[in-house]
Amino acid sequence: MEIMDKVEMIKDHGMTASENLERFIRTIRAKNDDVNAFIEVREEAFQRAEEIDSRIASGERTGKLAGLVIGVKSNINVEGFTVSAASRTLENYTGSYDATVIRRIKEEDGIIIGMTNMDEFAAGSSTETSFFGPTDNPSAPGRIPGGSSGGSAAAVAAGMCDIALGSDTGGSIRNPASHCGVMGFKPTYGLVSRQGLLDLAMSFDQIGPLAADVSGLQLTLEVISGQDPTDPTTIAEDQELGVDRELKDIRFGVVKEFLEVTDDSIDAAIQRKLDLIGDEGAEIVELDFGYIDLCLPTYYLINYVEFFSATRKYDGRKYGHRIEDVCGPEVLRRIHMGSYISQKELSGKYYRRALQARSLIRREIEGLLKDVDIILGPTVPKLPHRLGEELEPMEMYAYDVLTVIANLAGIPAASMPAGDVDGVPVGLQLQAKPGDDGMILSAMRGIASL
Repeated sequence: MEIMDKVEMIKDHGMTASENLERFIRTIRAKNDDVNAFIEVREEAFQRAEEIDSRIASGERTGKLAGLVIGVKSNINVEGFTVSAASRTLENYTGSYDATVIRRIKEEDGIIIGMTNMDEFAAGSSTETSFFGPTDNPSAPGRIPGGSSGGSAAAVAAGMCDIALGSDTGGSIRNPASHCGVMGFKPTYGLVSRQGLLDLAMSFDQIGPLAADVSGLQLTLEVISGQDPTDPTTIAEDQELGVDRELKDIRFGVVKEFLEVTDDSIDAAIQRKLDLIGDEGAEIVELDFGYIDLCLPTYYLINYVEFFSATRKYDGRKYGHRIEDVCGPEVLRRIHMGSYISQKELSGKYYRRALQARSLIRREIEGLLKDVDIILGPTVPKLPHRLGEELEPMEMYAYDVLTVIANLAGIPAASMPAGDVDGVPVGLQLQAKPGDDGMILSAMRGIASL
């Protein structure tokens, strides 16, 4: 059953919100000890479900998300929940307010069930750096679920909630969506408010949804998107998310350099999906992108500086512990690198060059998107490694080479299942022009039907 159909069923008395919630609570009780997708679960959510059921029974208006159960990445503020960013730094910090996205979800009668696991302060691509322990991949047990929104992806994949929120700085929604075999969406920069998000890198971060089907992504985006006076980066114009276009009327581009940096087994799975899309009459053209080698260093130089700046408030005076005293090695590495790059003696030399490279990458991607509606390709260039396997930092960063591009350019991007390699999910990434979020959703609906 698609998520939009479930909402209608709840509103039409075919299922109660309480019954929907109870089913997920049972699943969480049965699976979460092994998967570790949720850090915190609040069964007080039943009070919220009962209130929604009462309004439905009395014929009162209910919202777009009526009765749906939603997990939230632990770096998004939810009043009364522990907002730890999976770090000992904030292990006892309780949210004192709702982020804009949470307020909008509650206004549309979504039920917040709990806070999902993640890489500490979103610094990672595996959800192994969490103070609360790693998350297992329910779609490929024993392997990482991806990160940093790995808990959110795993919660959806394991059937623990209808929808989960994640944050995407360089692929942190799309990477785990790919590894866990679910759908994840990074909106156009500014489409969704970041107010209430514990940011990793403010010029990249976007909040977005993960779900098992396209209707769940669209429904959530309709609720959480839109201008927010408390976040000046949000877009004023209304975005059309309900675009309905057949695959044969969409022009797709495939960047050959994206395939060249991807493992052969993943390339083969992507090619099988591309063949099916072509069989529907869609035009698929080959594109060239000459700056693939610039993307990771550009992204991480900017990431280090912005992360260092963002963490200066965690000095132990107001929020929990002093971050440098208790954080893990990846967070400390990024703090030290950001501090070094920001030194006065360097006069912003590396950061300025990174910003120049970012502009170059953005112009190149925007140029490619003048010729096509959507760029298709693999989401992640390699399969998820096994939990506990030792990787060098650059090996870990290499997971992001194909996803950081959308964040550097500020464009919308999504990942959806493209098949598997020996039972391990593989994701297909879709990228489009800024504001063409609806185009991606339309293409995803068509591809999902193949």
